Amino acid sequence: MSRTILYARVSTEDQNSSHQLAQAEAAGFTFDKVVVDHGVSGVSVPLAERPEGKRLFDMLHRGDVLVVRWVDRLGRNYQDVTDVIRHFMREGVVIKTVINKLTFDGATTDPMQAAVRDALIAFMAATAQAQAEATKEAQKAGIAAAKSDQAKYRGRKPSFDRDQLSAVQQMLADDAGASQIAKATGLTRQTVLRIRDDVAGAEAALARWQREDA
Repeated sequence: MSRTILYARVSTEDQNSSHQLAQAEAAGFTFDKVVVDHGVSGVSVPLAERPEGKRLFDMLHRGDVLVVRWVDRLGRNYQDVTDVIRHFMREGVVIKTVINKLTFDGATTDPMQAAVRDALIAFMAATAQAQAEATKEAQKAGIAAAKSDQAKYRGRKPSFDRDQLSAVQQMLADDAGASQIAKATGLTRQTVLRIRDDVAGAEAALARWQREDA
């Protein structure tokens, strides 16, 4: 009997994966099991080396569906993401994303459909790595701002966490509207607009609080 499994990942121990589950359920998914990695980098730690993610390789079987918020939950490295998706497709597992509603299925025998699918996989994996690199640069700018004299006052604690900020940045890159992003991430539309208008400032706000709460 086929199963539907959600895999969620958050980058720090203090982040909460519940909004990834809520976002998936709002998109119409129901799950037989939820697998979560906490405090794991998608850039430096491949899925097969994560405490929980590595279980997916034994857990998933032909006919099962693996749901992720977006391909960056599987990884933020081009080679790792493409290898993982192709591995699961060879095993007969269907991968679906909540954002963009993509489906990667290895069952197709039509060469044109397969070519389009493989090109999309490559594009999404490249986008995940590019987004990770852009986020890293924004984080550097935010940390620099947090360390400046003007940043001695922390201000109000951000209403978003690292995972939500990454999701907003990803959806903005995909040209999603503020209302759509707000619904998907659980943030207010005003918060999404503030992030859109000042990504470095959002990064700085997180950096200030994380630095002093550490």
